[in-house]
Amino acid sequence: MAKRIVVDPITRIEGHLRIDCEIDNGRVTKAWSSGQMWRGIELILQGRDPREAWLFTQRICGVCTTVHAIASVRAVENALSLEVPLNAQYIRNMIIGAHGIFDHIVHFYHLSALDWVDIVSSLKGSPKGAAALGQQLSPWPRNSEQEIRAVQEKLKSFVGTGQLGIFASGYWGHPAMKLSPDVNLLAATHYFQALEYQRKINKVVAILGSKTPHIQNLAVGGVANPINPDSQSTLTIERLFYIKTLIDEIGDFIKNVYMVDVAAIGAFYAEWTQYGAGVTNYLSVPDMPLDTKGTAFDLPGGYIGDGKVGSFKPITGFNDDFFKQGVKEGIKHSWYKGDWDRHPWEEDTVPQHTDFQDNGKYSWVKSPTFNGKPAQVGPLANVLCMYAAGHAPTKTYTDILLATVSKLAGAKVGIAALHSTIGRHAARAVRCAVLHDSLLGQWQSLMDNIGRGDYATFNAPVFPKGEQRGVGFHEAPRGVLSHWVVIQDGKIKNYQCVVPSTWNAGPRNNKDEPGPYEASLLGNPVADPEKPLEVLRTVHSFDPCLACAIHLLDPESREIVTVRTMV
Repeated sequence: MAKRIVVDPITRIEGHLRIDCEIDNGRVTKAWSSGQMWRGIELILQGRDPREAWLFTQRICGVCTTVHAIASVRAVENALSLEVPLNAQYIRNMIIGAHGIFDHIVHFYHLSALDWVDIVSSLKGSPKGAAALGQQLSPWPRNSEQEIRAVQEKLKSFVGTGQLGIFASGYWGHPAMKLSPDVNLLAATHYFQALEYQRKINKVVAILGSKTPHIQNLAVGGVANPINPDSQSTLTIERLFYIKTLIDEIGDFIKNVYMVDVAAIGAFYAEWTQYGAGVTNYLSVPDMPLDTKGTAFDLPGGYIGDGKVGSFKPITGFNDDFFKQGVKEGIKHSWYKGDWDRHPWEEDTVPQHTDFQDNGKYSWVKSPTFNGKPAQVGPLANVLCMYAAGHAPTKTYTDILLATVSKLAGAKVGIAALHSTIGRHAARAVRCAVLHDSLLGQWQSLMDNIGRGDYATFNAPVFPKGEQRGVGFHEAPRGVLSHWVVIQDGKIKNYQCVVPSTWNAGPRNNKDEPGPYEASLLGNPVADPEKPLEVLRTVHSFDPCLACAIHLLDPESREIVTVRTMV
């Protein structure tokens, strides 16, 4: 007889996600994904100046702040057909690249690796053995016995105080954990090192964006970073060379630690290439614009249907009707009034909550479709599309990672293995390396353009009378993010955000087809329904951000808290 389990809330994610599963004979046979809070940001924006929308939308989330700011200014610029100075494109691209690298490192090491790595087991590991293993896998200089021993002593100090600190409440000793103590100890060492490197790369976002989270340098029409080599109060060459130092420092960690660790996890847990594929329609968008009109991109995007890489169709830019006309959202199973399937420009946001209804409405998240079908977004979709497009760095890093997995597993592992739970981690590591290469290229392009005497960073927007419609998209760390704006006489008439976790965490659509989370859980093994570690593995592989998919609004506009700032 099937057993129903409810995981609420899913932890080590952003926001509030509930997952229900029916387990029969040790396998998931049915699943529901439910966002548990409502996002009212679309209503807050109605009637406001489009130039300030990005300041509001990046408050949707405390992690994905930058991505909403970027998508928002692009949406308004698209509505106005406004060009963006080349320097502003490069500065935005550098923020995008640094933020993406930061996000991918945090996701693997600090949010999901603990589904595969048994921290308690690492206490039994041998620092000498772990160091020997690490040095065998890569030339990373910090795989030393001395550094690994120091990490183990730190972990022992947690245990010595009678508690595990941040590692409390894990499924330690779970039968699905299969790494040796030495491997666990090596992974735990990289966990701590990753804290240091994610901080380093996030400094790039803070320097260019004036702060992080919630950058302050964007503007509709460009960025607020004045460039003047003769003034210390602007973006100087000295600051740009410091940024280059930070970018250089992160490169070794990505290629000699992150990619190697993901390959090792993939080889040790090779059976997980058979679980978690789910929806295999993949959607990604091009990013890192290289011209003022946003028609040429460093990173390609497009659509792959039914997992067939050969079916790839590119998305060429912000005005490509293949994307602009292909996106819809439905609310048949979402807590909103009505039952419709509409283009974002035609949507409304009228909440209507009911109880959790298995066959009715059960989530605050809407159900997006692309040309009538559910689609998976995220690093896997992005890497598969870039690979299909012939993007050289993507092909290089994908081949390197698969070759490492094959060597460690002792069997040939091809690109088909990426359609899986573990494949989403592999794709994220590949994308991180690709972003690093692109980040270096964007830095050099900015320096070269400044060297040609171009210091422009802003074009002033002009809002004509009448109605304008625009879309801004961005290939965010969690996948395709798009903001859709309708402007009437210089004010926002309608605004909709279709975010990555809406695509992946959405409930069944208007045809009752399951969303990517739900579909990916079907067939997953569950050794112990009281400790559903395997469910977490697949859900975490998407890097959920329900704070983006949903949010809260007080319609009475009552004051909740007063904050005083000191300058």
